[in-house]
Amino acid sequence: MSLSMDEEEHSIEMHLPYIHKMLSRASSNQRTLLSIVPILVGHTSPSTERKFGELLAPYLADPANVFVVSSDFAHWGTRFNYTYYQPATSSPCSLKSSSKTPTDPPIHESIGNVDMACIEAVESGKHKAFLDTISRTSNTVCGRHPIGIVMAAMEVLKADTQGQATEGRPFSFVRYERSSDCVTIRDSSVSYASAFAVL
Repeated sequence: MSLSMDEEEHSIEMHLPYIHKMLSRASSNQRTLLSIVPILVGHTSPSTERKFGELLAPYLADPANVFVVSSDFAHWGTRFNYTYYQPATSSPCSLKSSSKTPTDPPIHESIGNVDMACIEAVESGKHKAFLDTISRTSNTVCGRHPIGIVMAAMEVLKADTQGQATEGRPFSFVRYERSSDCVTIRDSSVSYASAFAVL
């Protein structure tokens, strides 16, 4: 990885303070036994996500391991080149700087609806459902590929245990926020969501 790529990559730096805080609560004996193995995932294809899911599934199944995936959800606004808008009664479109400000629904509600569609796809535990939702909405979920890999790994584990690995929805989202509520095309926001899965 080049220095410029490393400087732009910030997902692990966002998590390390929280991981450090949680590890500092463990006894000194437990702390010395823990290792962090960062896995950087770039742009991949669905088949590559499935292959990495198969490779990582045994490690995901090991109760001694914890996987942490970092991702924002929608990066909305002209500065992100993503202005997808889902009107209440017509087909989706990309808003332009000359577009009249939509109100049915307001832009921030449309963003929330698109993010919720992605969240529901993740909660379903179906890798293809997540990929289809991303494809349909072009949502700018920056961690879509690592999310896809973990979803693929969980599907492998579920298949290996004839569906006994998880009951109901394998992922649970606990919080969703946006940096701001966009009202006009001049506004921008980034969405954040927190989830966990327990095998």
